[in-house]
Amino acid sequence: MVATAPLPPPRAEMQSAEAVAPGRHRMQPLLWPFVLTFGVTSYGLTAPVLGRDELITWDVVTRDAGHILVTLHNVDVVHGAYYLLMHLWVSLFGDSVVSMRLPSVLTASGAASVLSMIGNRLFGLRAGILAGTLFALVPAVSRYAQEARSYALVILLAALATLLLLKVLDHPRSPGHWIAYALTLVGLGLLHVIALSLVAAHACLLGAHARRDRSLWWKSALVLLAVVALLAPVVLLSRSQADIQLGWIPVPDGWALLSIWQDIFASGACAGVVIALALLARSPRTAALLMCAVWGVLPPVLVWLASQGDVSYFRPVYLLFTVPAWVLLAGAGLSTACRSWNAAAALLAVLAVLSLFDQRQVRQPFDHDGPIFQLPLDYRSAADLIRKNYRPGDAVVYDREHAWKVDTGVQYYLPRGLKMRDVFLRSAPRQINQLYAIDCFVPDRCLRGEQRIWLLAHGADQNPFNAINQGQASALRNWYEPSWSRSLPGMTVTLLVRNDKHWPSPRTREGG
Repeated sequence: MVATAPLPPPRAEMQSAEAVAPGRHRMQPLLWPFVLTFGVTSYGLTAPVLGRDELITWDVVTRDAGHILVTLHNVDVVHGAYYLLMHLWVSLFGDSVVSMRLPSVLTASGAASVLSMIGNRLFGLRAGILAGTLFALVPAVSRYAQEARSYALVILLAALATLLLLKVLDHPRSPGHWIAYALTLVGLGLLHVIALSLVAAHACLLGAHARRDRSLWWKSALVLLAVVALLAPVVLLSRSQADIQLGWIPVPDGWALLSIWQDIFASGACAGVVIALALLARSPRTAALLMCAVWGVLPPVLVWLASQGDVSYFRPVYLLFTVPAWVLLAGAGLSTACRSWNAAAALLAVLAVLSLFDQRQVRQPFDHDGPIFQLPLDYRSAADLIRKNYRPGDAVVYDREHAWKVDTGVQYYLPRGLKMRDVFLRSAPRQINQLYAIDCFVPDRCLRGEQRIWLLAHGADQNPFNAINQGQASALRNWYEPSWSRSLPGMTVTLLVRNDKHWPSPRTREGG
């Protein structure tokens, strides 16, 4: 009967260490992993260009709160809690790249501390510190700690919910602990519904303790019912939006499930080392080992099964919250295999070297759009090119048909005071409470006679008119001609100049 024995008290050497230096013992698992993770994830923070998901974050959170709520009713309600939190953050600290990404850095660093405390509680002080250190070295942690999305915060809440469950089991009669645990699960569900599969792992610990205290069954059931009731409206609304948001994700085959770990860790080498160390984990606390194993293995299986229907949810980033389970087990395994800090440090150094290539890769300029989207677009260089050559009165045409969010990306990197009329824009996303724009139905009628128009087209076609919507291209070709072009990663920037020989007089245009 595995996992039926409750967690035993800390080992003798742990109790002795607490007696000698209780303050240091409490702070060491908390502080060191936080500092290390913050240092690792902060390095190269501004190097990658904002990805399309991050541009969506910026677009939504810079709207007022009322319009954000209306937008969530139409699309992306699964990220609603994160957008509202970031709306408050941006209103206080601005929307620079550092400001947009810093919350993810902080929450990832906080998650490292929480994981160390969990490891300390379950497997001992050394295992806890090693778990927090391993977490900092995982390339996927750096990747998503440097992204203005909710995934790092999801990891923190998953770890925090687990720590609060341990406190609940310490004080099962305390309503405050149960409420804190329930609210953390609600927050986790609001940020990422899939992460609630963590509850299956928590059931391992609850089941182990319920043999001594049967009230845990009805108390935990009451908590879960409350969590489900609070999350039901968001879950139902998100289900109605799933086809629009997730229709592009392919249905995974068996190999996708077997190979998912490399993508979750953003490094095959790191995944292999961490999982190998996890298999070495030994502890008399069988319930703790089983909880971590279920936490790491079951969610990918459940998501894979759920993705065999009409909608697929099988993306590695959606399963990032399982990384803490693996590093907890790996910390325990490394602590078991290495009886000295020097030996453990040597193995950690080897892992750092093996992961170095992937750490560099996640900091590449266009890594945040990854291989699943279209070609990465160099919004930053395009905006810089326009800024250097801009003249008052210039207008712009964005190739929204082939390059989604090219307009938002360039606008983000342009100076806020530099305004250009978007020639073929009929309705901006924030005007219609959506994530996409609507273009003019009759492009000829949208021209206003600007002397110069910047054309940002997808790809590297020498003739920029070939790369955009052909109705828009025809309208532009009639009255404008290219002055010069510059090819950038993913796009071509062309300056169009009005051909005054062909441009009709105002009277002629009014008559037409």
